[in-house]
Amino acid sequence: MLNMTNFVHLTDTLRAQLAETIGKPTREIVPGTDYIPVTGKQVTTEDLLFGVESVLDGWLTAGRFATQMERDLARYVGAKNALLVNSGSSANLVAFYTLTSPALGERQLLPGDEVITVAAGFPTTVNPLIQYGAIPVFVDISLPTYNVDVTQLEEAISPRTKAIMMAHTLGNPFNLDAVTRVAKAHGLWLIEDDCDALGAQYRDQKTGTFGDLSTLSFYPAHHITMGEGGAVLINTVRLRKIAESFRDWGRDCFCPPGKDNSCGQRFDWKLGELPHGYDHKYIYSHIGFNLKVTDTQAAIGWSQLQRIDEFVGMRRKNHAYLSAALADLSPHLILPEPTSNSLPSWFGFMITLRDSTRWNRHQLVQYLETHKIGTRLLFAGNLLRQPAYRSIPRRVVGDLAVTDKVMNDGFWIGIWPGLTESHLDYISDKLHLFFEGK
Repeated sequence: MLNMTNFVHLTDTLRAQLAETIGKPTREIVPGTDYIPVTGKQVTTEDLLFGVESVLDGWLTAGRFATQMERDLARYVGAKNALLVNSGSSANLVAFYTLTSPALGERQLLPGDEVITVAAGFPTTVNPLIQYGAIPVFVDISLPTYNVDVTQLEEAISPRTKAIMMAHTLGNPFNLDAVTRVAKAHGLWLIEDDCDALGAQYRDQKTGTFGDLSTLSFYPAHHITMGEGGAVLINTVRLRKIAESFRDWGRDCFCPPGKDNSCGQRFDWKLGELPHGYDHKYIYSHIGFNLKVTDTQAAIGWSQLQRIDEFVGMRRKNHAYLSAALADLSPHLILPEPTSNSLPSWFGFMITLRDSTRWNRHQLVQYLETHKIGTRLLFAGNLLRQPAYRSIPRRVVGDLAVTDKVMNDGFWIGIWPGLTESHLDYISDKLHLFFEGK
């Protein structure tokens, strides 16, 4: 069996040979000829070579690259810990279930407890609490930030409210002053879904560090990728072991893969109704999952992390360029704006048609798609209008009018780092022609 210390390091010569074999993993997108996708990955040969190196280690499950990725990711964001998982959705699952641990005493979330969230979001931000039996309390969003309407937060509170869990929409931070103030005033847990917002800042502090727990996604559409993958950022020391337990089968043992007896008393525990000395590696303190990553995923993700500032900078540059190019269409379009005191790490460029315009979203989206410009809606629109959610137990604050407005009239287009000014000029030109009736 391979010893974890026997790592394979690719020599410069072998790297050069493999790089020549692999070639360039991305191709040029020609505006007007090729489809301009709303998202895309920027994978280099170097990223793939780190993946190859991890495979040659022969370890395959989480190993040295996973350990390094967790350390560097936590350091980059400013979190106390980072825990890699196999997707952003799994990150939300682990983050939420961490708060259901009996180890939290009176602050444990129980079935029937309430969690404040928004209706305009991605399903797996909300799914874990529904699956557990907690009650989502839906509040509206505000334009032009597309984030939570913080004026509704106090109205959403009840004696059963235990947590707030919501996303920074398309990389634009929600009002963290207001949300954290409400959370602290009422003793609520806060989970930031940071999946679309890696690198965003609020008052010079990176998002993902304000909540007790935060989540990231490394799907190819996101700021960095490892194919499938995600992470839980843990900002409260007591939650680290719980989160790791839920990720790793629910076990009580915290030994990393390939290690035994980290606690020094593997055969000296007495937990539950098990006999004294029962092997700690097979004692389970939670009803958990197996949501780990492979070291190959972690190797590619770690390589990508070295360029995160470049990726975030390109997204901000492209978003600003498109904002300026489309500013004269404001009589027809509500264009996105950053939340006050924030520096977004934009995921996409959100557009909503004004009530006064004579065109509708369907016409505009079909026009853009016909001209090979990719579009996406704001995920589920209004979750409560979706077939799967129509009968779920829930509370709703107000009429969700803005959420419905965006569901009916909103969509977004790409500003990812693979797009250049020539792509954005083409998109702008086509939008201007549409509203000029040409």
